[in-house]
Amino acid sequence: MILQAHLHSLCLLMLYLATGYGQEGKFSGPLKPMTFSIYEGQEPSQIIFQFKANPPAVTFELTGETDNIFVIEREGLLYYNRALDRETRSTHNLQVAALDANGIIVEGPVPITIKVKDINDNRPTFLQSKYEGSVRQNSRPGKPFLYVNATDLDDPATPNGQLYYQIVIQLPMINNVMYFQINNKTGAISLTREGSQELNPAKNPSYNLVISVKDMGGQSENSFSDTTSVDIIVTENIWKAPKPVEMVENSTDPHPIKITQVRWNDPGAQYSLVDKEKLPRFPFSIDQEGDIYVTQPLDREEKDAYVFYAVAKDEYGKPLSYPLEIHVKVKDINDNPPTCPSPVTVFEVQENERLGNSIGTLTAHDRDEENTANSFLNYRIVEQTPKLPMDGLFLIQTYAGMLQLAKQSLKKQDTPQYNLTIEVSDKDFKTLCFVQINVIDINDQIPIFEKSDYGNLTLAEDTNIGSTILTIQATDADEPFTGSSKILYHIIKGDSEGRLGVDTDPHTNTGYVIIKKPLDFETAAVSNIVFKAENPEPLVFGVKYNASSFAKFTLIVTDVNEAPQFSQHVFQAKVSEDVAIGTKVGNVTAKDPEGLDISYSLRGDTRGWLKIDHVTGEIFSVAPLDREAGSPYRVQVVATEVGGSSLSSVSEFHLILMDVNDNPPRLAKDYTGLFFCHPLSAPGSLIFEATDDDQHLFRGPHFTFSLGSGSLQNDWEVSKINGTHARLSTRHTEFEEREYVVLIRINDGGRPPLEGIVSLPGIILAVVFIRIKKDKGKDNVESAQASEVKPLRS
Repeated sequence: MILQAHLHSLCLLMLYLATGYGQEGKFSGPLKPMTFSIYEGQEPSQIIFQFKANPPAVTFELTGETDNIFVIEREGLLYYNRALDRETRSTHNLQVAALDANGIIVEGPVPITIKVKDINDNRPTFLQSKYEGSVRQNSRPGKPFLYVNATDLDDPATPNGQLYYQIVIQLPMINNVMYFQINNKTGAISLTREGSQELNPAKNPSYNLVISVKDMGGQSENSFSDTTSVDIIVTENIWKAPKPVEMVENSTDPHPIKITQVRWNDPGAQYSLVDKEKLPRFPFSIDQEGDIYVTQPLDREEKDAYVFYAVAKDEYGKPLSYPLEIHVKVKDINDNPPTCPSPVTVFEVQENERLGNSIGTLTAHDRDEENTANSFLNYRIVEQTPKLPMDGLFLIQTYAGMLQLAKQSLKKQDTPQYNLTIEVSDKDFKTLCFVQINVIDINDQIPIFEKSDYGNLTLAEDTNIGSTILTIQATDADEPFTGSSKILYHIIKGDSEGRLGVDTDPHTNTGYVIIKKPLDFETAAVSNIVFKAENPEPLVFGVKYNASSFAKFTLIVTDVNEAPQFSQHVFQAKVSEDVAIGTKVGNVTAKDPEGLDISYSLRGDTRGWLKIDHVTGEIFSVAPLDREAGSPYRVQVVATEVGGSSLSSVSEFHLILMDVNDNPPRLAKDYTGLFFCHPLSAPGSLIFEATDDDQHLFRGPHFTFSLGSGSLQNDWEVSKINGTHARLSTRHTEFEEREYVVLIRINDGGRPPLEGIVSLPGIILAVVFIRIKKDKGKDNVESAQASEVKPLRS
């Protein structure tokens, strides 16, 4: 036979019609245990196997689950005379024995197993034409409240019997939002997140769903289906958070005390409380009626509010719905006296302070609730010591606690210190606080630096944060340890990024310059830093800071060589797998902190698909790309500084390959051993499957099938079963005993469409017709062998 390439790739089915004695091979052999797989629905009178007898055996006997379908001829030819039905019997257990001329078993019996393979010849059916159910509003999303069930007689282990449930219609549909969802495999109906939030029986008390079920896992346009109706009643949810609870602190009533309650929609729920804040002491409990108790007195000053959750679970410990948030507020009673901010509060006042000026504010505290009568405080001076030059030199604002100079300015040389006793009271309690007022010298001296220029300081840019790099010193002639002599240092120039700071020793007024942020040679190699020394206390009128209060130093930052830095950790690009060689598919960028040039290279290009421009970082294809070989394709990009220490860094480049239709259809498996019996009592058929290696949507491939030549249409026809399977059938029974060649065209419908141009362009299907005839009153079987299946070569 001469096979040649066709303009359209065709799959070849060779049908053999022949006579003669079977040879030792796939379709004949000695008596031994065997297993055969046969599709249900195939045409009858098809040979299964030719058993050969060993003397003294002269004939064969068939027993077991024959169902009057399976027959063995005396010469050992096993065949079936009616189409098989897997749903009637999926496995036939037969026994074959060899008999001698006297009918005595001389070999066997041996087990012969016939496994009937499923085809999709049964539609799924719902167990009910209508379902009814109810759901509470605010039920937990995803928790089933109703199941629909369908059955399919096809094999559940194959796609034929795998069912797929889907909601087709929801009525009413509000704002085009689905409130219900269904588990595609189990048929469990539950609320969506939107349904859990939006269902309201006052607005829409009922809903209707139309639900479909499909076999083939719902993935085939040729799958069978059925529909059913579901009526759903929405009932009010009584699982609601109670109103916030208020509890008076330090209650003396017997505990536990019931404070509120929760209730699940149905009896039998198991209740528990969850401490949201993980407190060391959780003073609440709940019983199995849903009543919530406080178990001990509460103290508002310890904690003024509690938030926790009430949970309802089923008998298996699974939550029935979302937890309810419980709020408990602890109401205040006046059980705390005012407290002073410290044993003695110290203020300073300058000796030339004007009358009415603020000296300071005494801020007492009350642990009772703020902005209530329990914590509203009054201030009153009850004693001044000494009473020189007179009593009543100071006054305090009754509600604010601010102290003011009342009668005259003070003189340090007369009285350097005053002590005040101040009564602080709320509505029930009184507390005495003590205030010391020091009369201080006026701030008429400015800080003076010991030197105006601290010279140059050279540091590496990787000097540790927190390092002290310089000590500076200024002095102030005002009274020591007062606001007039205390010195604060500020950097007023040369450090706009805030990389430096100055800490002051309160005892010596020494300033310590520290690093607060990393130094950077590339952005600030040299900085001229200017300090200003000033007092926290304002200078007296007429005195101003001058050049003596300023100092400077020059900070020189030296370079530390750093590796190049990529702009991204992972670069990603997307191209079609059929781009031309030399196409730019992406680019990467990196910078060297020292400004050196960068050279790019690739690492891990195991397939040799890519190259990179070592200067620009642009990446090009240098070989054909193939999505089926691997996508995304991952390589590493190395950036190396040119010169210097040749430091380098690494980033990732991920190339996502988009599929194109570049794989023609092919037969999914080897179809060796398919044959018919001659003469045909009725038109025959066989089923075959196609596939290809391209990427498909979730529905799978959609092949079309047709005869490869118009001249074949009188004898043969091809009918599509689904997107991957087709049936080749004879149009009549008037066939001669000879070999037939049938060409099948398989088109994938892609862009561009392909018709089987693959490395295995087609397949030869050997189909052998067997003629059974009578000879002298005895059955004489002429069997034929099937040729070996071989691939076409283009």
